[in-house]
Amino acid sequence: MKRAHLSVPAGIILFMLGAAIAGAGPRADNGGRADTAGSGQAAGQPRDGGQLVIALAAIPRSLDPIQYTGVYESDIIGNVADTLVEYTMDLSDIVPNIATSWTASANGIEYTFKLRDDVYFHNGRKLIADDVKFSLERSAKESAMGRLSMLDRVDVISPTEVKCVLKTANAAFVTALTDQGNVIIPREEVDRLGDKFGTALVGTGPFVLKEWHADESVVLARNDRYWGQRPHLDGIIYRFITDNNMMATALRSGEIHIATDLNGENIKVVQDDRNVIYKDVAGLQISYFYLNLQEGPTKDIRVRRAILSAINVDEMVQGLYRYGQGQRAYIPLPPGSWGYDKSLESTFPAYNPTEAKRLLTEAGYPNGFDTEIYITDNQVRINAATIIQKYLKDNLNINVQIKTSEWGAFSAIGAGGKAPIYGMSWTWYPDPYFFLNNLFHSGQIGSLGNGQGFNMPEMDALLDKASSAGALEERAGYYKQALKLASEQLPMLVYVNEKATYGFSPKVQDFVLRADKKNVFVSESINVWLSE
Repeated sequence: MKRAHLSVPAGIILFMLGAAIAGAGPRADNGGRADTAGSGQAAGQPRDGGQLVIALAAIPRSLDPIQYTGVYESDIIGNVADTLVEYTMDLSDIVPNIATSWTASANGIEYTFKLRDDVYFHNGRKLIADDVKFSLERSAKESAMGRLSMLDRVDVISPTEVKCVLKTANAAFVTALTDQGNVIIPREEVDRLGDKFGTALVGTGPFVLKEWHADESVVLARNDRYWGQRPHLDGIIYRFITDNNMMATALRSGEIHIATDLNGENIKVVQDDRNVIYKDVAGLQISYFYLNLQEGPTKDIRVRRAILSAINVDEMVQGLYRYGQGQRAYIPLPPGSWGYDKSLESTFPAYNPTEAKRLLTEAGYPNGFDTEIYITDNQVRINAATIIQKYLKDNLNINVQIKTSEWGAFSAIGAGGKAPIYGMSWTWYPDPYFFLNNLFHSGQIGSLGNGQGFNMPEMDALLDKASSAGALEERAGYYKQALKLASEQLPMLVYVNEKATYGFSPKVQDFVLRADKKNVFVSESINVWLSE
């Protein structure tokens, strides 16, 4: 069947582009656009030139597609390298990118892609089908996050045609191909650079990686041979500013053009400054603390229930998100996903310190115990962990030591399965596969998603049925069963669905704030530029 476009149900689009963007300012319904930064309709024509400076709230560990584990890395990867297919800017369709079209076999096992013949890598070599085979098979075998685990192999049919053969039918395969972990890269550069490829990524994207300054910045320059729209920008500078106060100050002083992940008082500071622009959009995101299911006290479900019952989550969220930048969450799937089941919200344990103490005593810990929470050095995560630390000490005499680290070290700890508790957020696509499979399928144990060892044959069976089913309604039914099973096991505290909260210089034009937090500067429908 022809799969040049993949549609998302209309109800989801209305949610994402209506309620999800409420308060985000005017939006242009133009070629798949969502809300745009700056005026979006500035007087005069778009102009070429200038380097856009965008701040990221964490320091990327690696730009090698198989090594990346966070949005801070994918932000850069996606502007240096291209995928076969891509989401439209409003996340309503999957459309051609390097691939011009594709078909799927009746059994859903084989996908055949036709490729553009005018795509060149930044090293000057033309992209051919062998590059697709190398890149996708490398991801299938070596991705730290199992981003293409459903792929068995890629067969080259001709220089401009490939056939992807899956292990079993998987309805999420084409969506997986939009992920920056599955960009197309040249084998000779990987072989030449080895471990250094992660700091010298070569792709076919609109911008070329020019400089990597460890812990400080990454500099991109315009690719004048790009196969798509010629970028208006001369380049992009990614500055790593992990302190949110410093990021807001840099925006207001004009040092940066875009501030990402604003939080706390800095949201109000930016909102009140007439010289900059604040915008937000409801994200496809969950924030959570995952409990170790394989070892330690939290292996016992009574301990997990006690911990969850000892935390006043409503009060916690109200304190953390005073400026409306997040809404209370209950289950490990955002409301913007078509697999969401609101009825499961009531299954989350209510705040009940007395019951929590009884459960902990029954589990053999009447005097509490010592434990650790691992988080990144993000201030919101630190604040959340500190609140949990107090609740557990006051209500259960559990002594929590908070361990913070930068993103690279944290992701390794989270994937290693030794953290008693770790806290982070998960942002991906509307398809539940990219939340539930990564968080709960036993095949993902050892990755950051399922670092705590969720391992239930019943869950694997439900998730496998959901990914192989054809009809969306059938898939949604399996995912709701999987959500129910996960909720019953109490593996994590899912406490909030955060918005994407950005600040902009008025000079930024044509930028789209997306629910998946992907920062795109050039696509078929937009081309970001800086006004004078």
